[in-house]
Amino acid sequence: MRIESFVKKANIAWFSRHFLTNLQLTRVIFIIVASTSLAQMTDIEQTSNPPTADRREHTTTVHGIEISDPYFWMKDPSYPQVDDQDVLDYLNAENKHFDEYMAPLGELTERLFQEIKARQVEDESSVPVRDGKYVYQSRYIPGKQYRQHVRWSAKGDTFLEYGTPPASATQLILDENVLAQDEDYFQRRGFSVDPTHSLLAYGVDFSGNERFTLQILEIASNNLLPIAIPNATGEAIWSNDGKSLFYVVNNENWRPYQVVRHALGTDKSEDVVIYEEKDDGFFVDIDRSTSRSYLIVRAASNVTSEIRVLSLDSPKAELKLVAPRRHQHEYDLDHHGDQFVIRTNDQHKNFGLVLAPENDPTMANWKPLLEPSDERYITDVTTFASHVVIAAREKGLETVSIMTQSGQPQAIPFSEAAYSLWFGSNPEPDPEFLRIEYSSLTTPETTYDYEFATGKLHTRKVQEIPSGHEPTHYLTDRIHATARDGVKVPVTLVYRKDTKLDGSAPLYLYGYGAYGATMDPYFRTTILSLVDRGFVYAIAHIRGGAELGYHWYESGKLRHRTNTFNDFVDVARHLADQHYTTEGRIAIAGGSAGGSLMGAAINQAPELWGAVAAHVPFVDILNTMLDDSLPLTPIEWPEWGNPIESKEDFEYIRSYSPYDQLEPATYPPLFVTAGLNDPRVTYWEPAKWVAKIRHLKLDDNPLVFKTEMSAGHGGKSGRYESLREVAEEYAFILNVMTPQE
Repeated sequence: MRIESFVKKANIAWFSRHFLTNLQLTRVIFIIVASTSLAQMTDIEQTSNPPTADRREHTTTVHGIEISDPYFWMKDPSYPQVDDQDVLDYLNAENKHFDEYMAPLGELTERLFQEIKARQVEDESSVPVRDGKYVYQSRYIPGKQYRQHVRWSAKGDTFLEYGTPPASATQLILDENVLAQDEDYFQRRGFSVDPTHSLLAYGVDFSGNERFTLQILEIASNNLLPIAIPNATGEAIWSNDGKSLFYVVNNENWRPYQVVRHALGTDKSEDVVIYEEKDDGFFVDIDRSTSRSYLIVRAASNVTSEIRVLSLDSPKAELKLVAPRRHQHEYDLDHHGDQFVIRTNDQHKNFGLVLAPENDPTMANWKPLLEPSDERYITDVTTFASHVVIAAREKGLETVSIMTQSGQPQAIPFSEAAYSLWFGSNPEPDPEFLRIEYSSLTTPETTYDYEFATGKLHTRKVQEIPSGHEPTHYLTDRIHATARDGVKVPVTLVYRKDTKLDGSAPLYLYGYGAYGATMDPYFRTTILSLVDRGFVYAIAHIRGGAELGYHWYESGKLRHRTNTFNDFVDVARHLADQHYTTEGRIAIAGGSAGGSLMGAAINQAPELWGAVAAHVPFVDILNTMLDDSLPLTPIEWPEWGNPIESKEDFEYIRSYSPYDQLEPATYPPLFVTAGLNDPRVTYWEPAKWVAKIRHLKLDDNPLVFKTEMSAGHGGKSGRYESLREVAEEYAFILNVMTPQE
């Protein structure tokens, strides 16, 4: 799983096979639907035969066990440079086959694209955010793929008063469309304005390999300073005097490992490394405390973290260690007055909150603030000068709470049975309101400002659907399916009121189940194209995520990994038993680590699925976990196991690894994608998987495979390009499952 800009206090899972940016979510959470039986196959005439990949003998021996991998040659020896002609020829042949298969579906694809596009506001703008003397906003210009970023003077406006000013008062800061001009791919990461609001630091990536070049823009002149820092993560933090900039660089293996200080006006060669992480199993990221007083340097694996802080008033001072790393101790913090508020799992896996004095925040000085609980899984804490705000999960739902004088959190109430809730942009250290975002499967995304003084929620924006949307036409359910070991697995569903629940409806089912990532129900305009055609849409909140707390995550990782796959299959069978659909009329989809789920599901129960969409699927798990030269492998051993050191881990991973468990069988129609420059799930994993399935499959069901040759983990960049990719996926599924469409 991997997504987008750094999120404040993001879990180290950001670095893993989990990719979820706001723009990319429509591609990462790939949910596809079937609407007829498998017997109704596509009626298009294939214009070419699928490529047949060479099988070249290659064996390795691990723990005395010989592994044969006839498609090992697809890993280019010069990776991350991919220039092996045999590899390129194979990928291009698959792309040609994909294009020829999809060509007769061009009209359907275009119709779906226009339908999905019609639900997007052409000139959509974000809710303005005040930051000191300016109000900032991002916006789309009709017909353009990327955002513009603008600002205007705040003039002392209160949060209920400031809004979009006359065009003459608006200053254009950055136009991503200009940066992306003539580029096949573009991504910006980071947007850091210096304390004087005169300089902007941001990173750009033109290949999808997530190696950003950090640049500094002089806002008034619109000129770049004569320094460009390559191989960075894109994020940057300014010192409070605006004369120093802190950033993170990647090593040659794409591991963020150094924090560097740059002094404005000096050459990059004079930059100073203030922290370097030696352990290949730890990645580094940086943040700024909400108080703007501290640089926070976090080194973390999937299960262990270690934090150092530095006063941004003294950028040349030494970093101060908070608590030395201890296996499976995770913590993060924010600054509040003369103390740090620390979220820690040292006493309970669901985390509690402690206070520590800023002059000596070591563990010996930690004092309880909020005791941990079996019922409340604390996921984040943000501290303003006057308030402490807690994000948590209780009874499977997200909550945002304000700490009261009594020391207990008071939740902001919401009435829907299932929803998604998260922090919006809150840049100021002592605001009079809290920006939060809310959504559900039937409620479009709504931006609220919660007024601390009164406890009122002020609606700032409701997502507009230009082509129309009536929430009362839909129903949503929250049910539980019983897994084979007796565990109750939550499932969230949405469907039209006029959809018959007699087993005749097709259903598409999404699941992820890894890294403790929660797949909460939020509003997706794309799925309306399927739900309005009578489909039931379902999210399986399977183990491996953290929907029900940290224990839910633990029970789907390492030696419990197969619980995730079993839960997903059992949910599908339960939905059929309850007449939401019928076996064989279920399409499933997932991306990245969710692609592992897709691979395991078709190996375990191929008869259930009418279609499968596997995007950048992490399917060659055993070989990847055996290859410690890959950037993500050491950090992922706590998630999957270390098959190099442990024979038991080796045998367990091999028992479910989708690539290793393929055998001669009938497979459902498959739609598979990859990115040539993807550093998270390397292109050869889906390529090898597809080649092996082609060799073993005993059916004539379609299998198409597309590699984006100029992109990475999230597919194509650009607002409309991403929507067109969704339209392609839906066209494939609708053609396979409902040829009359």
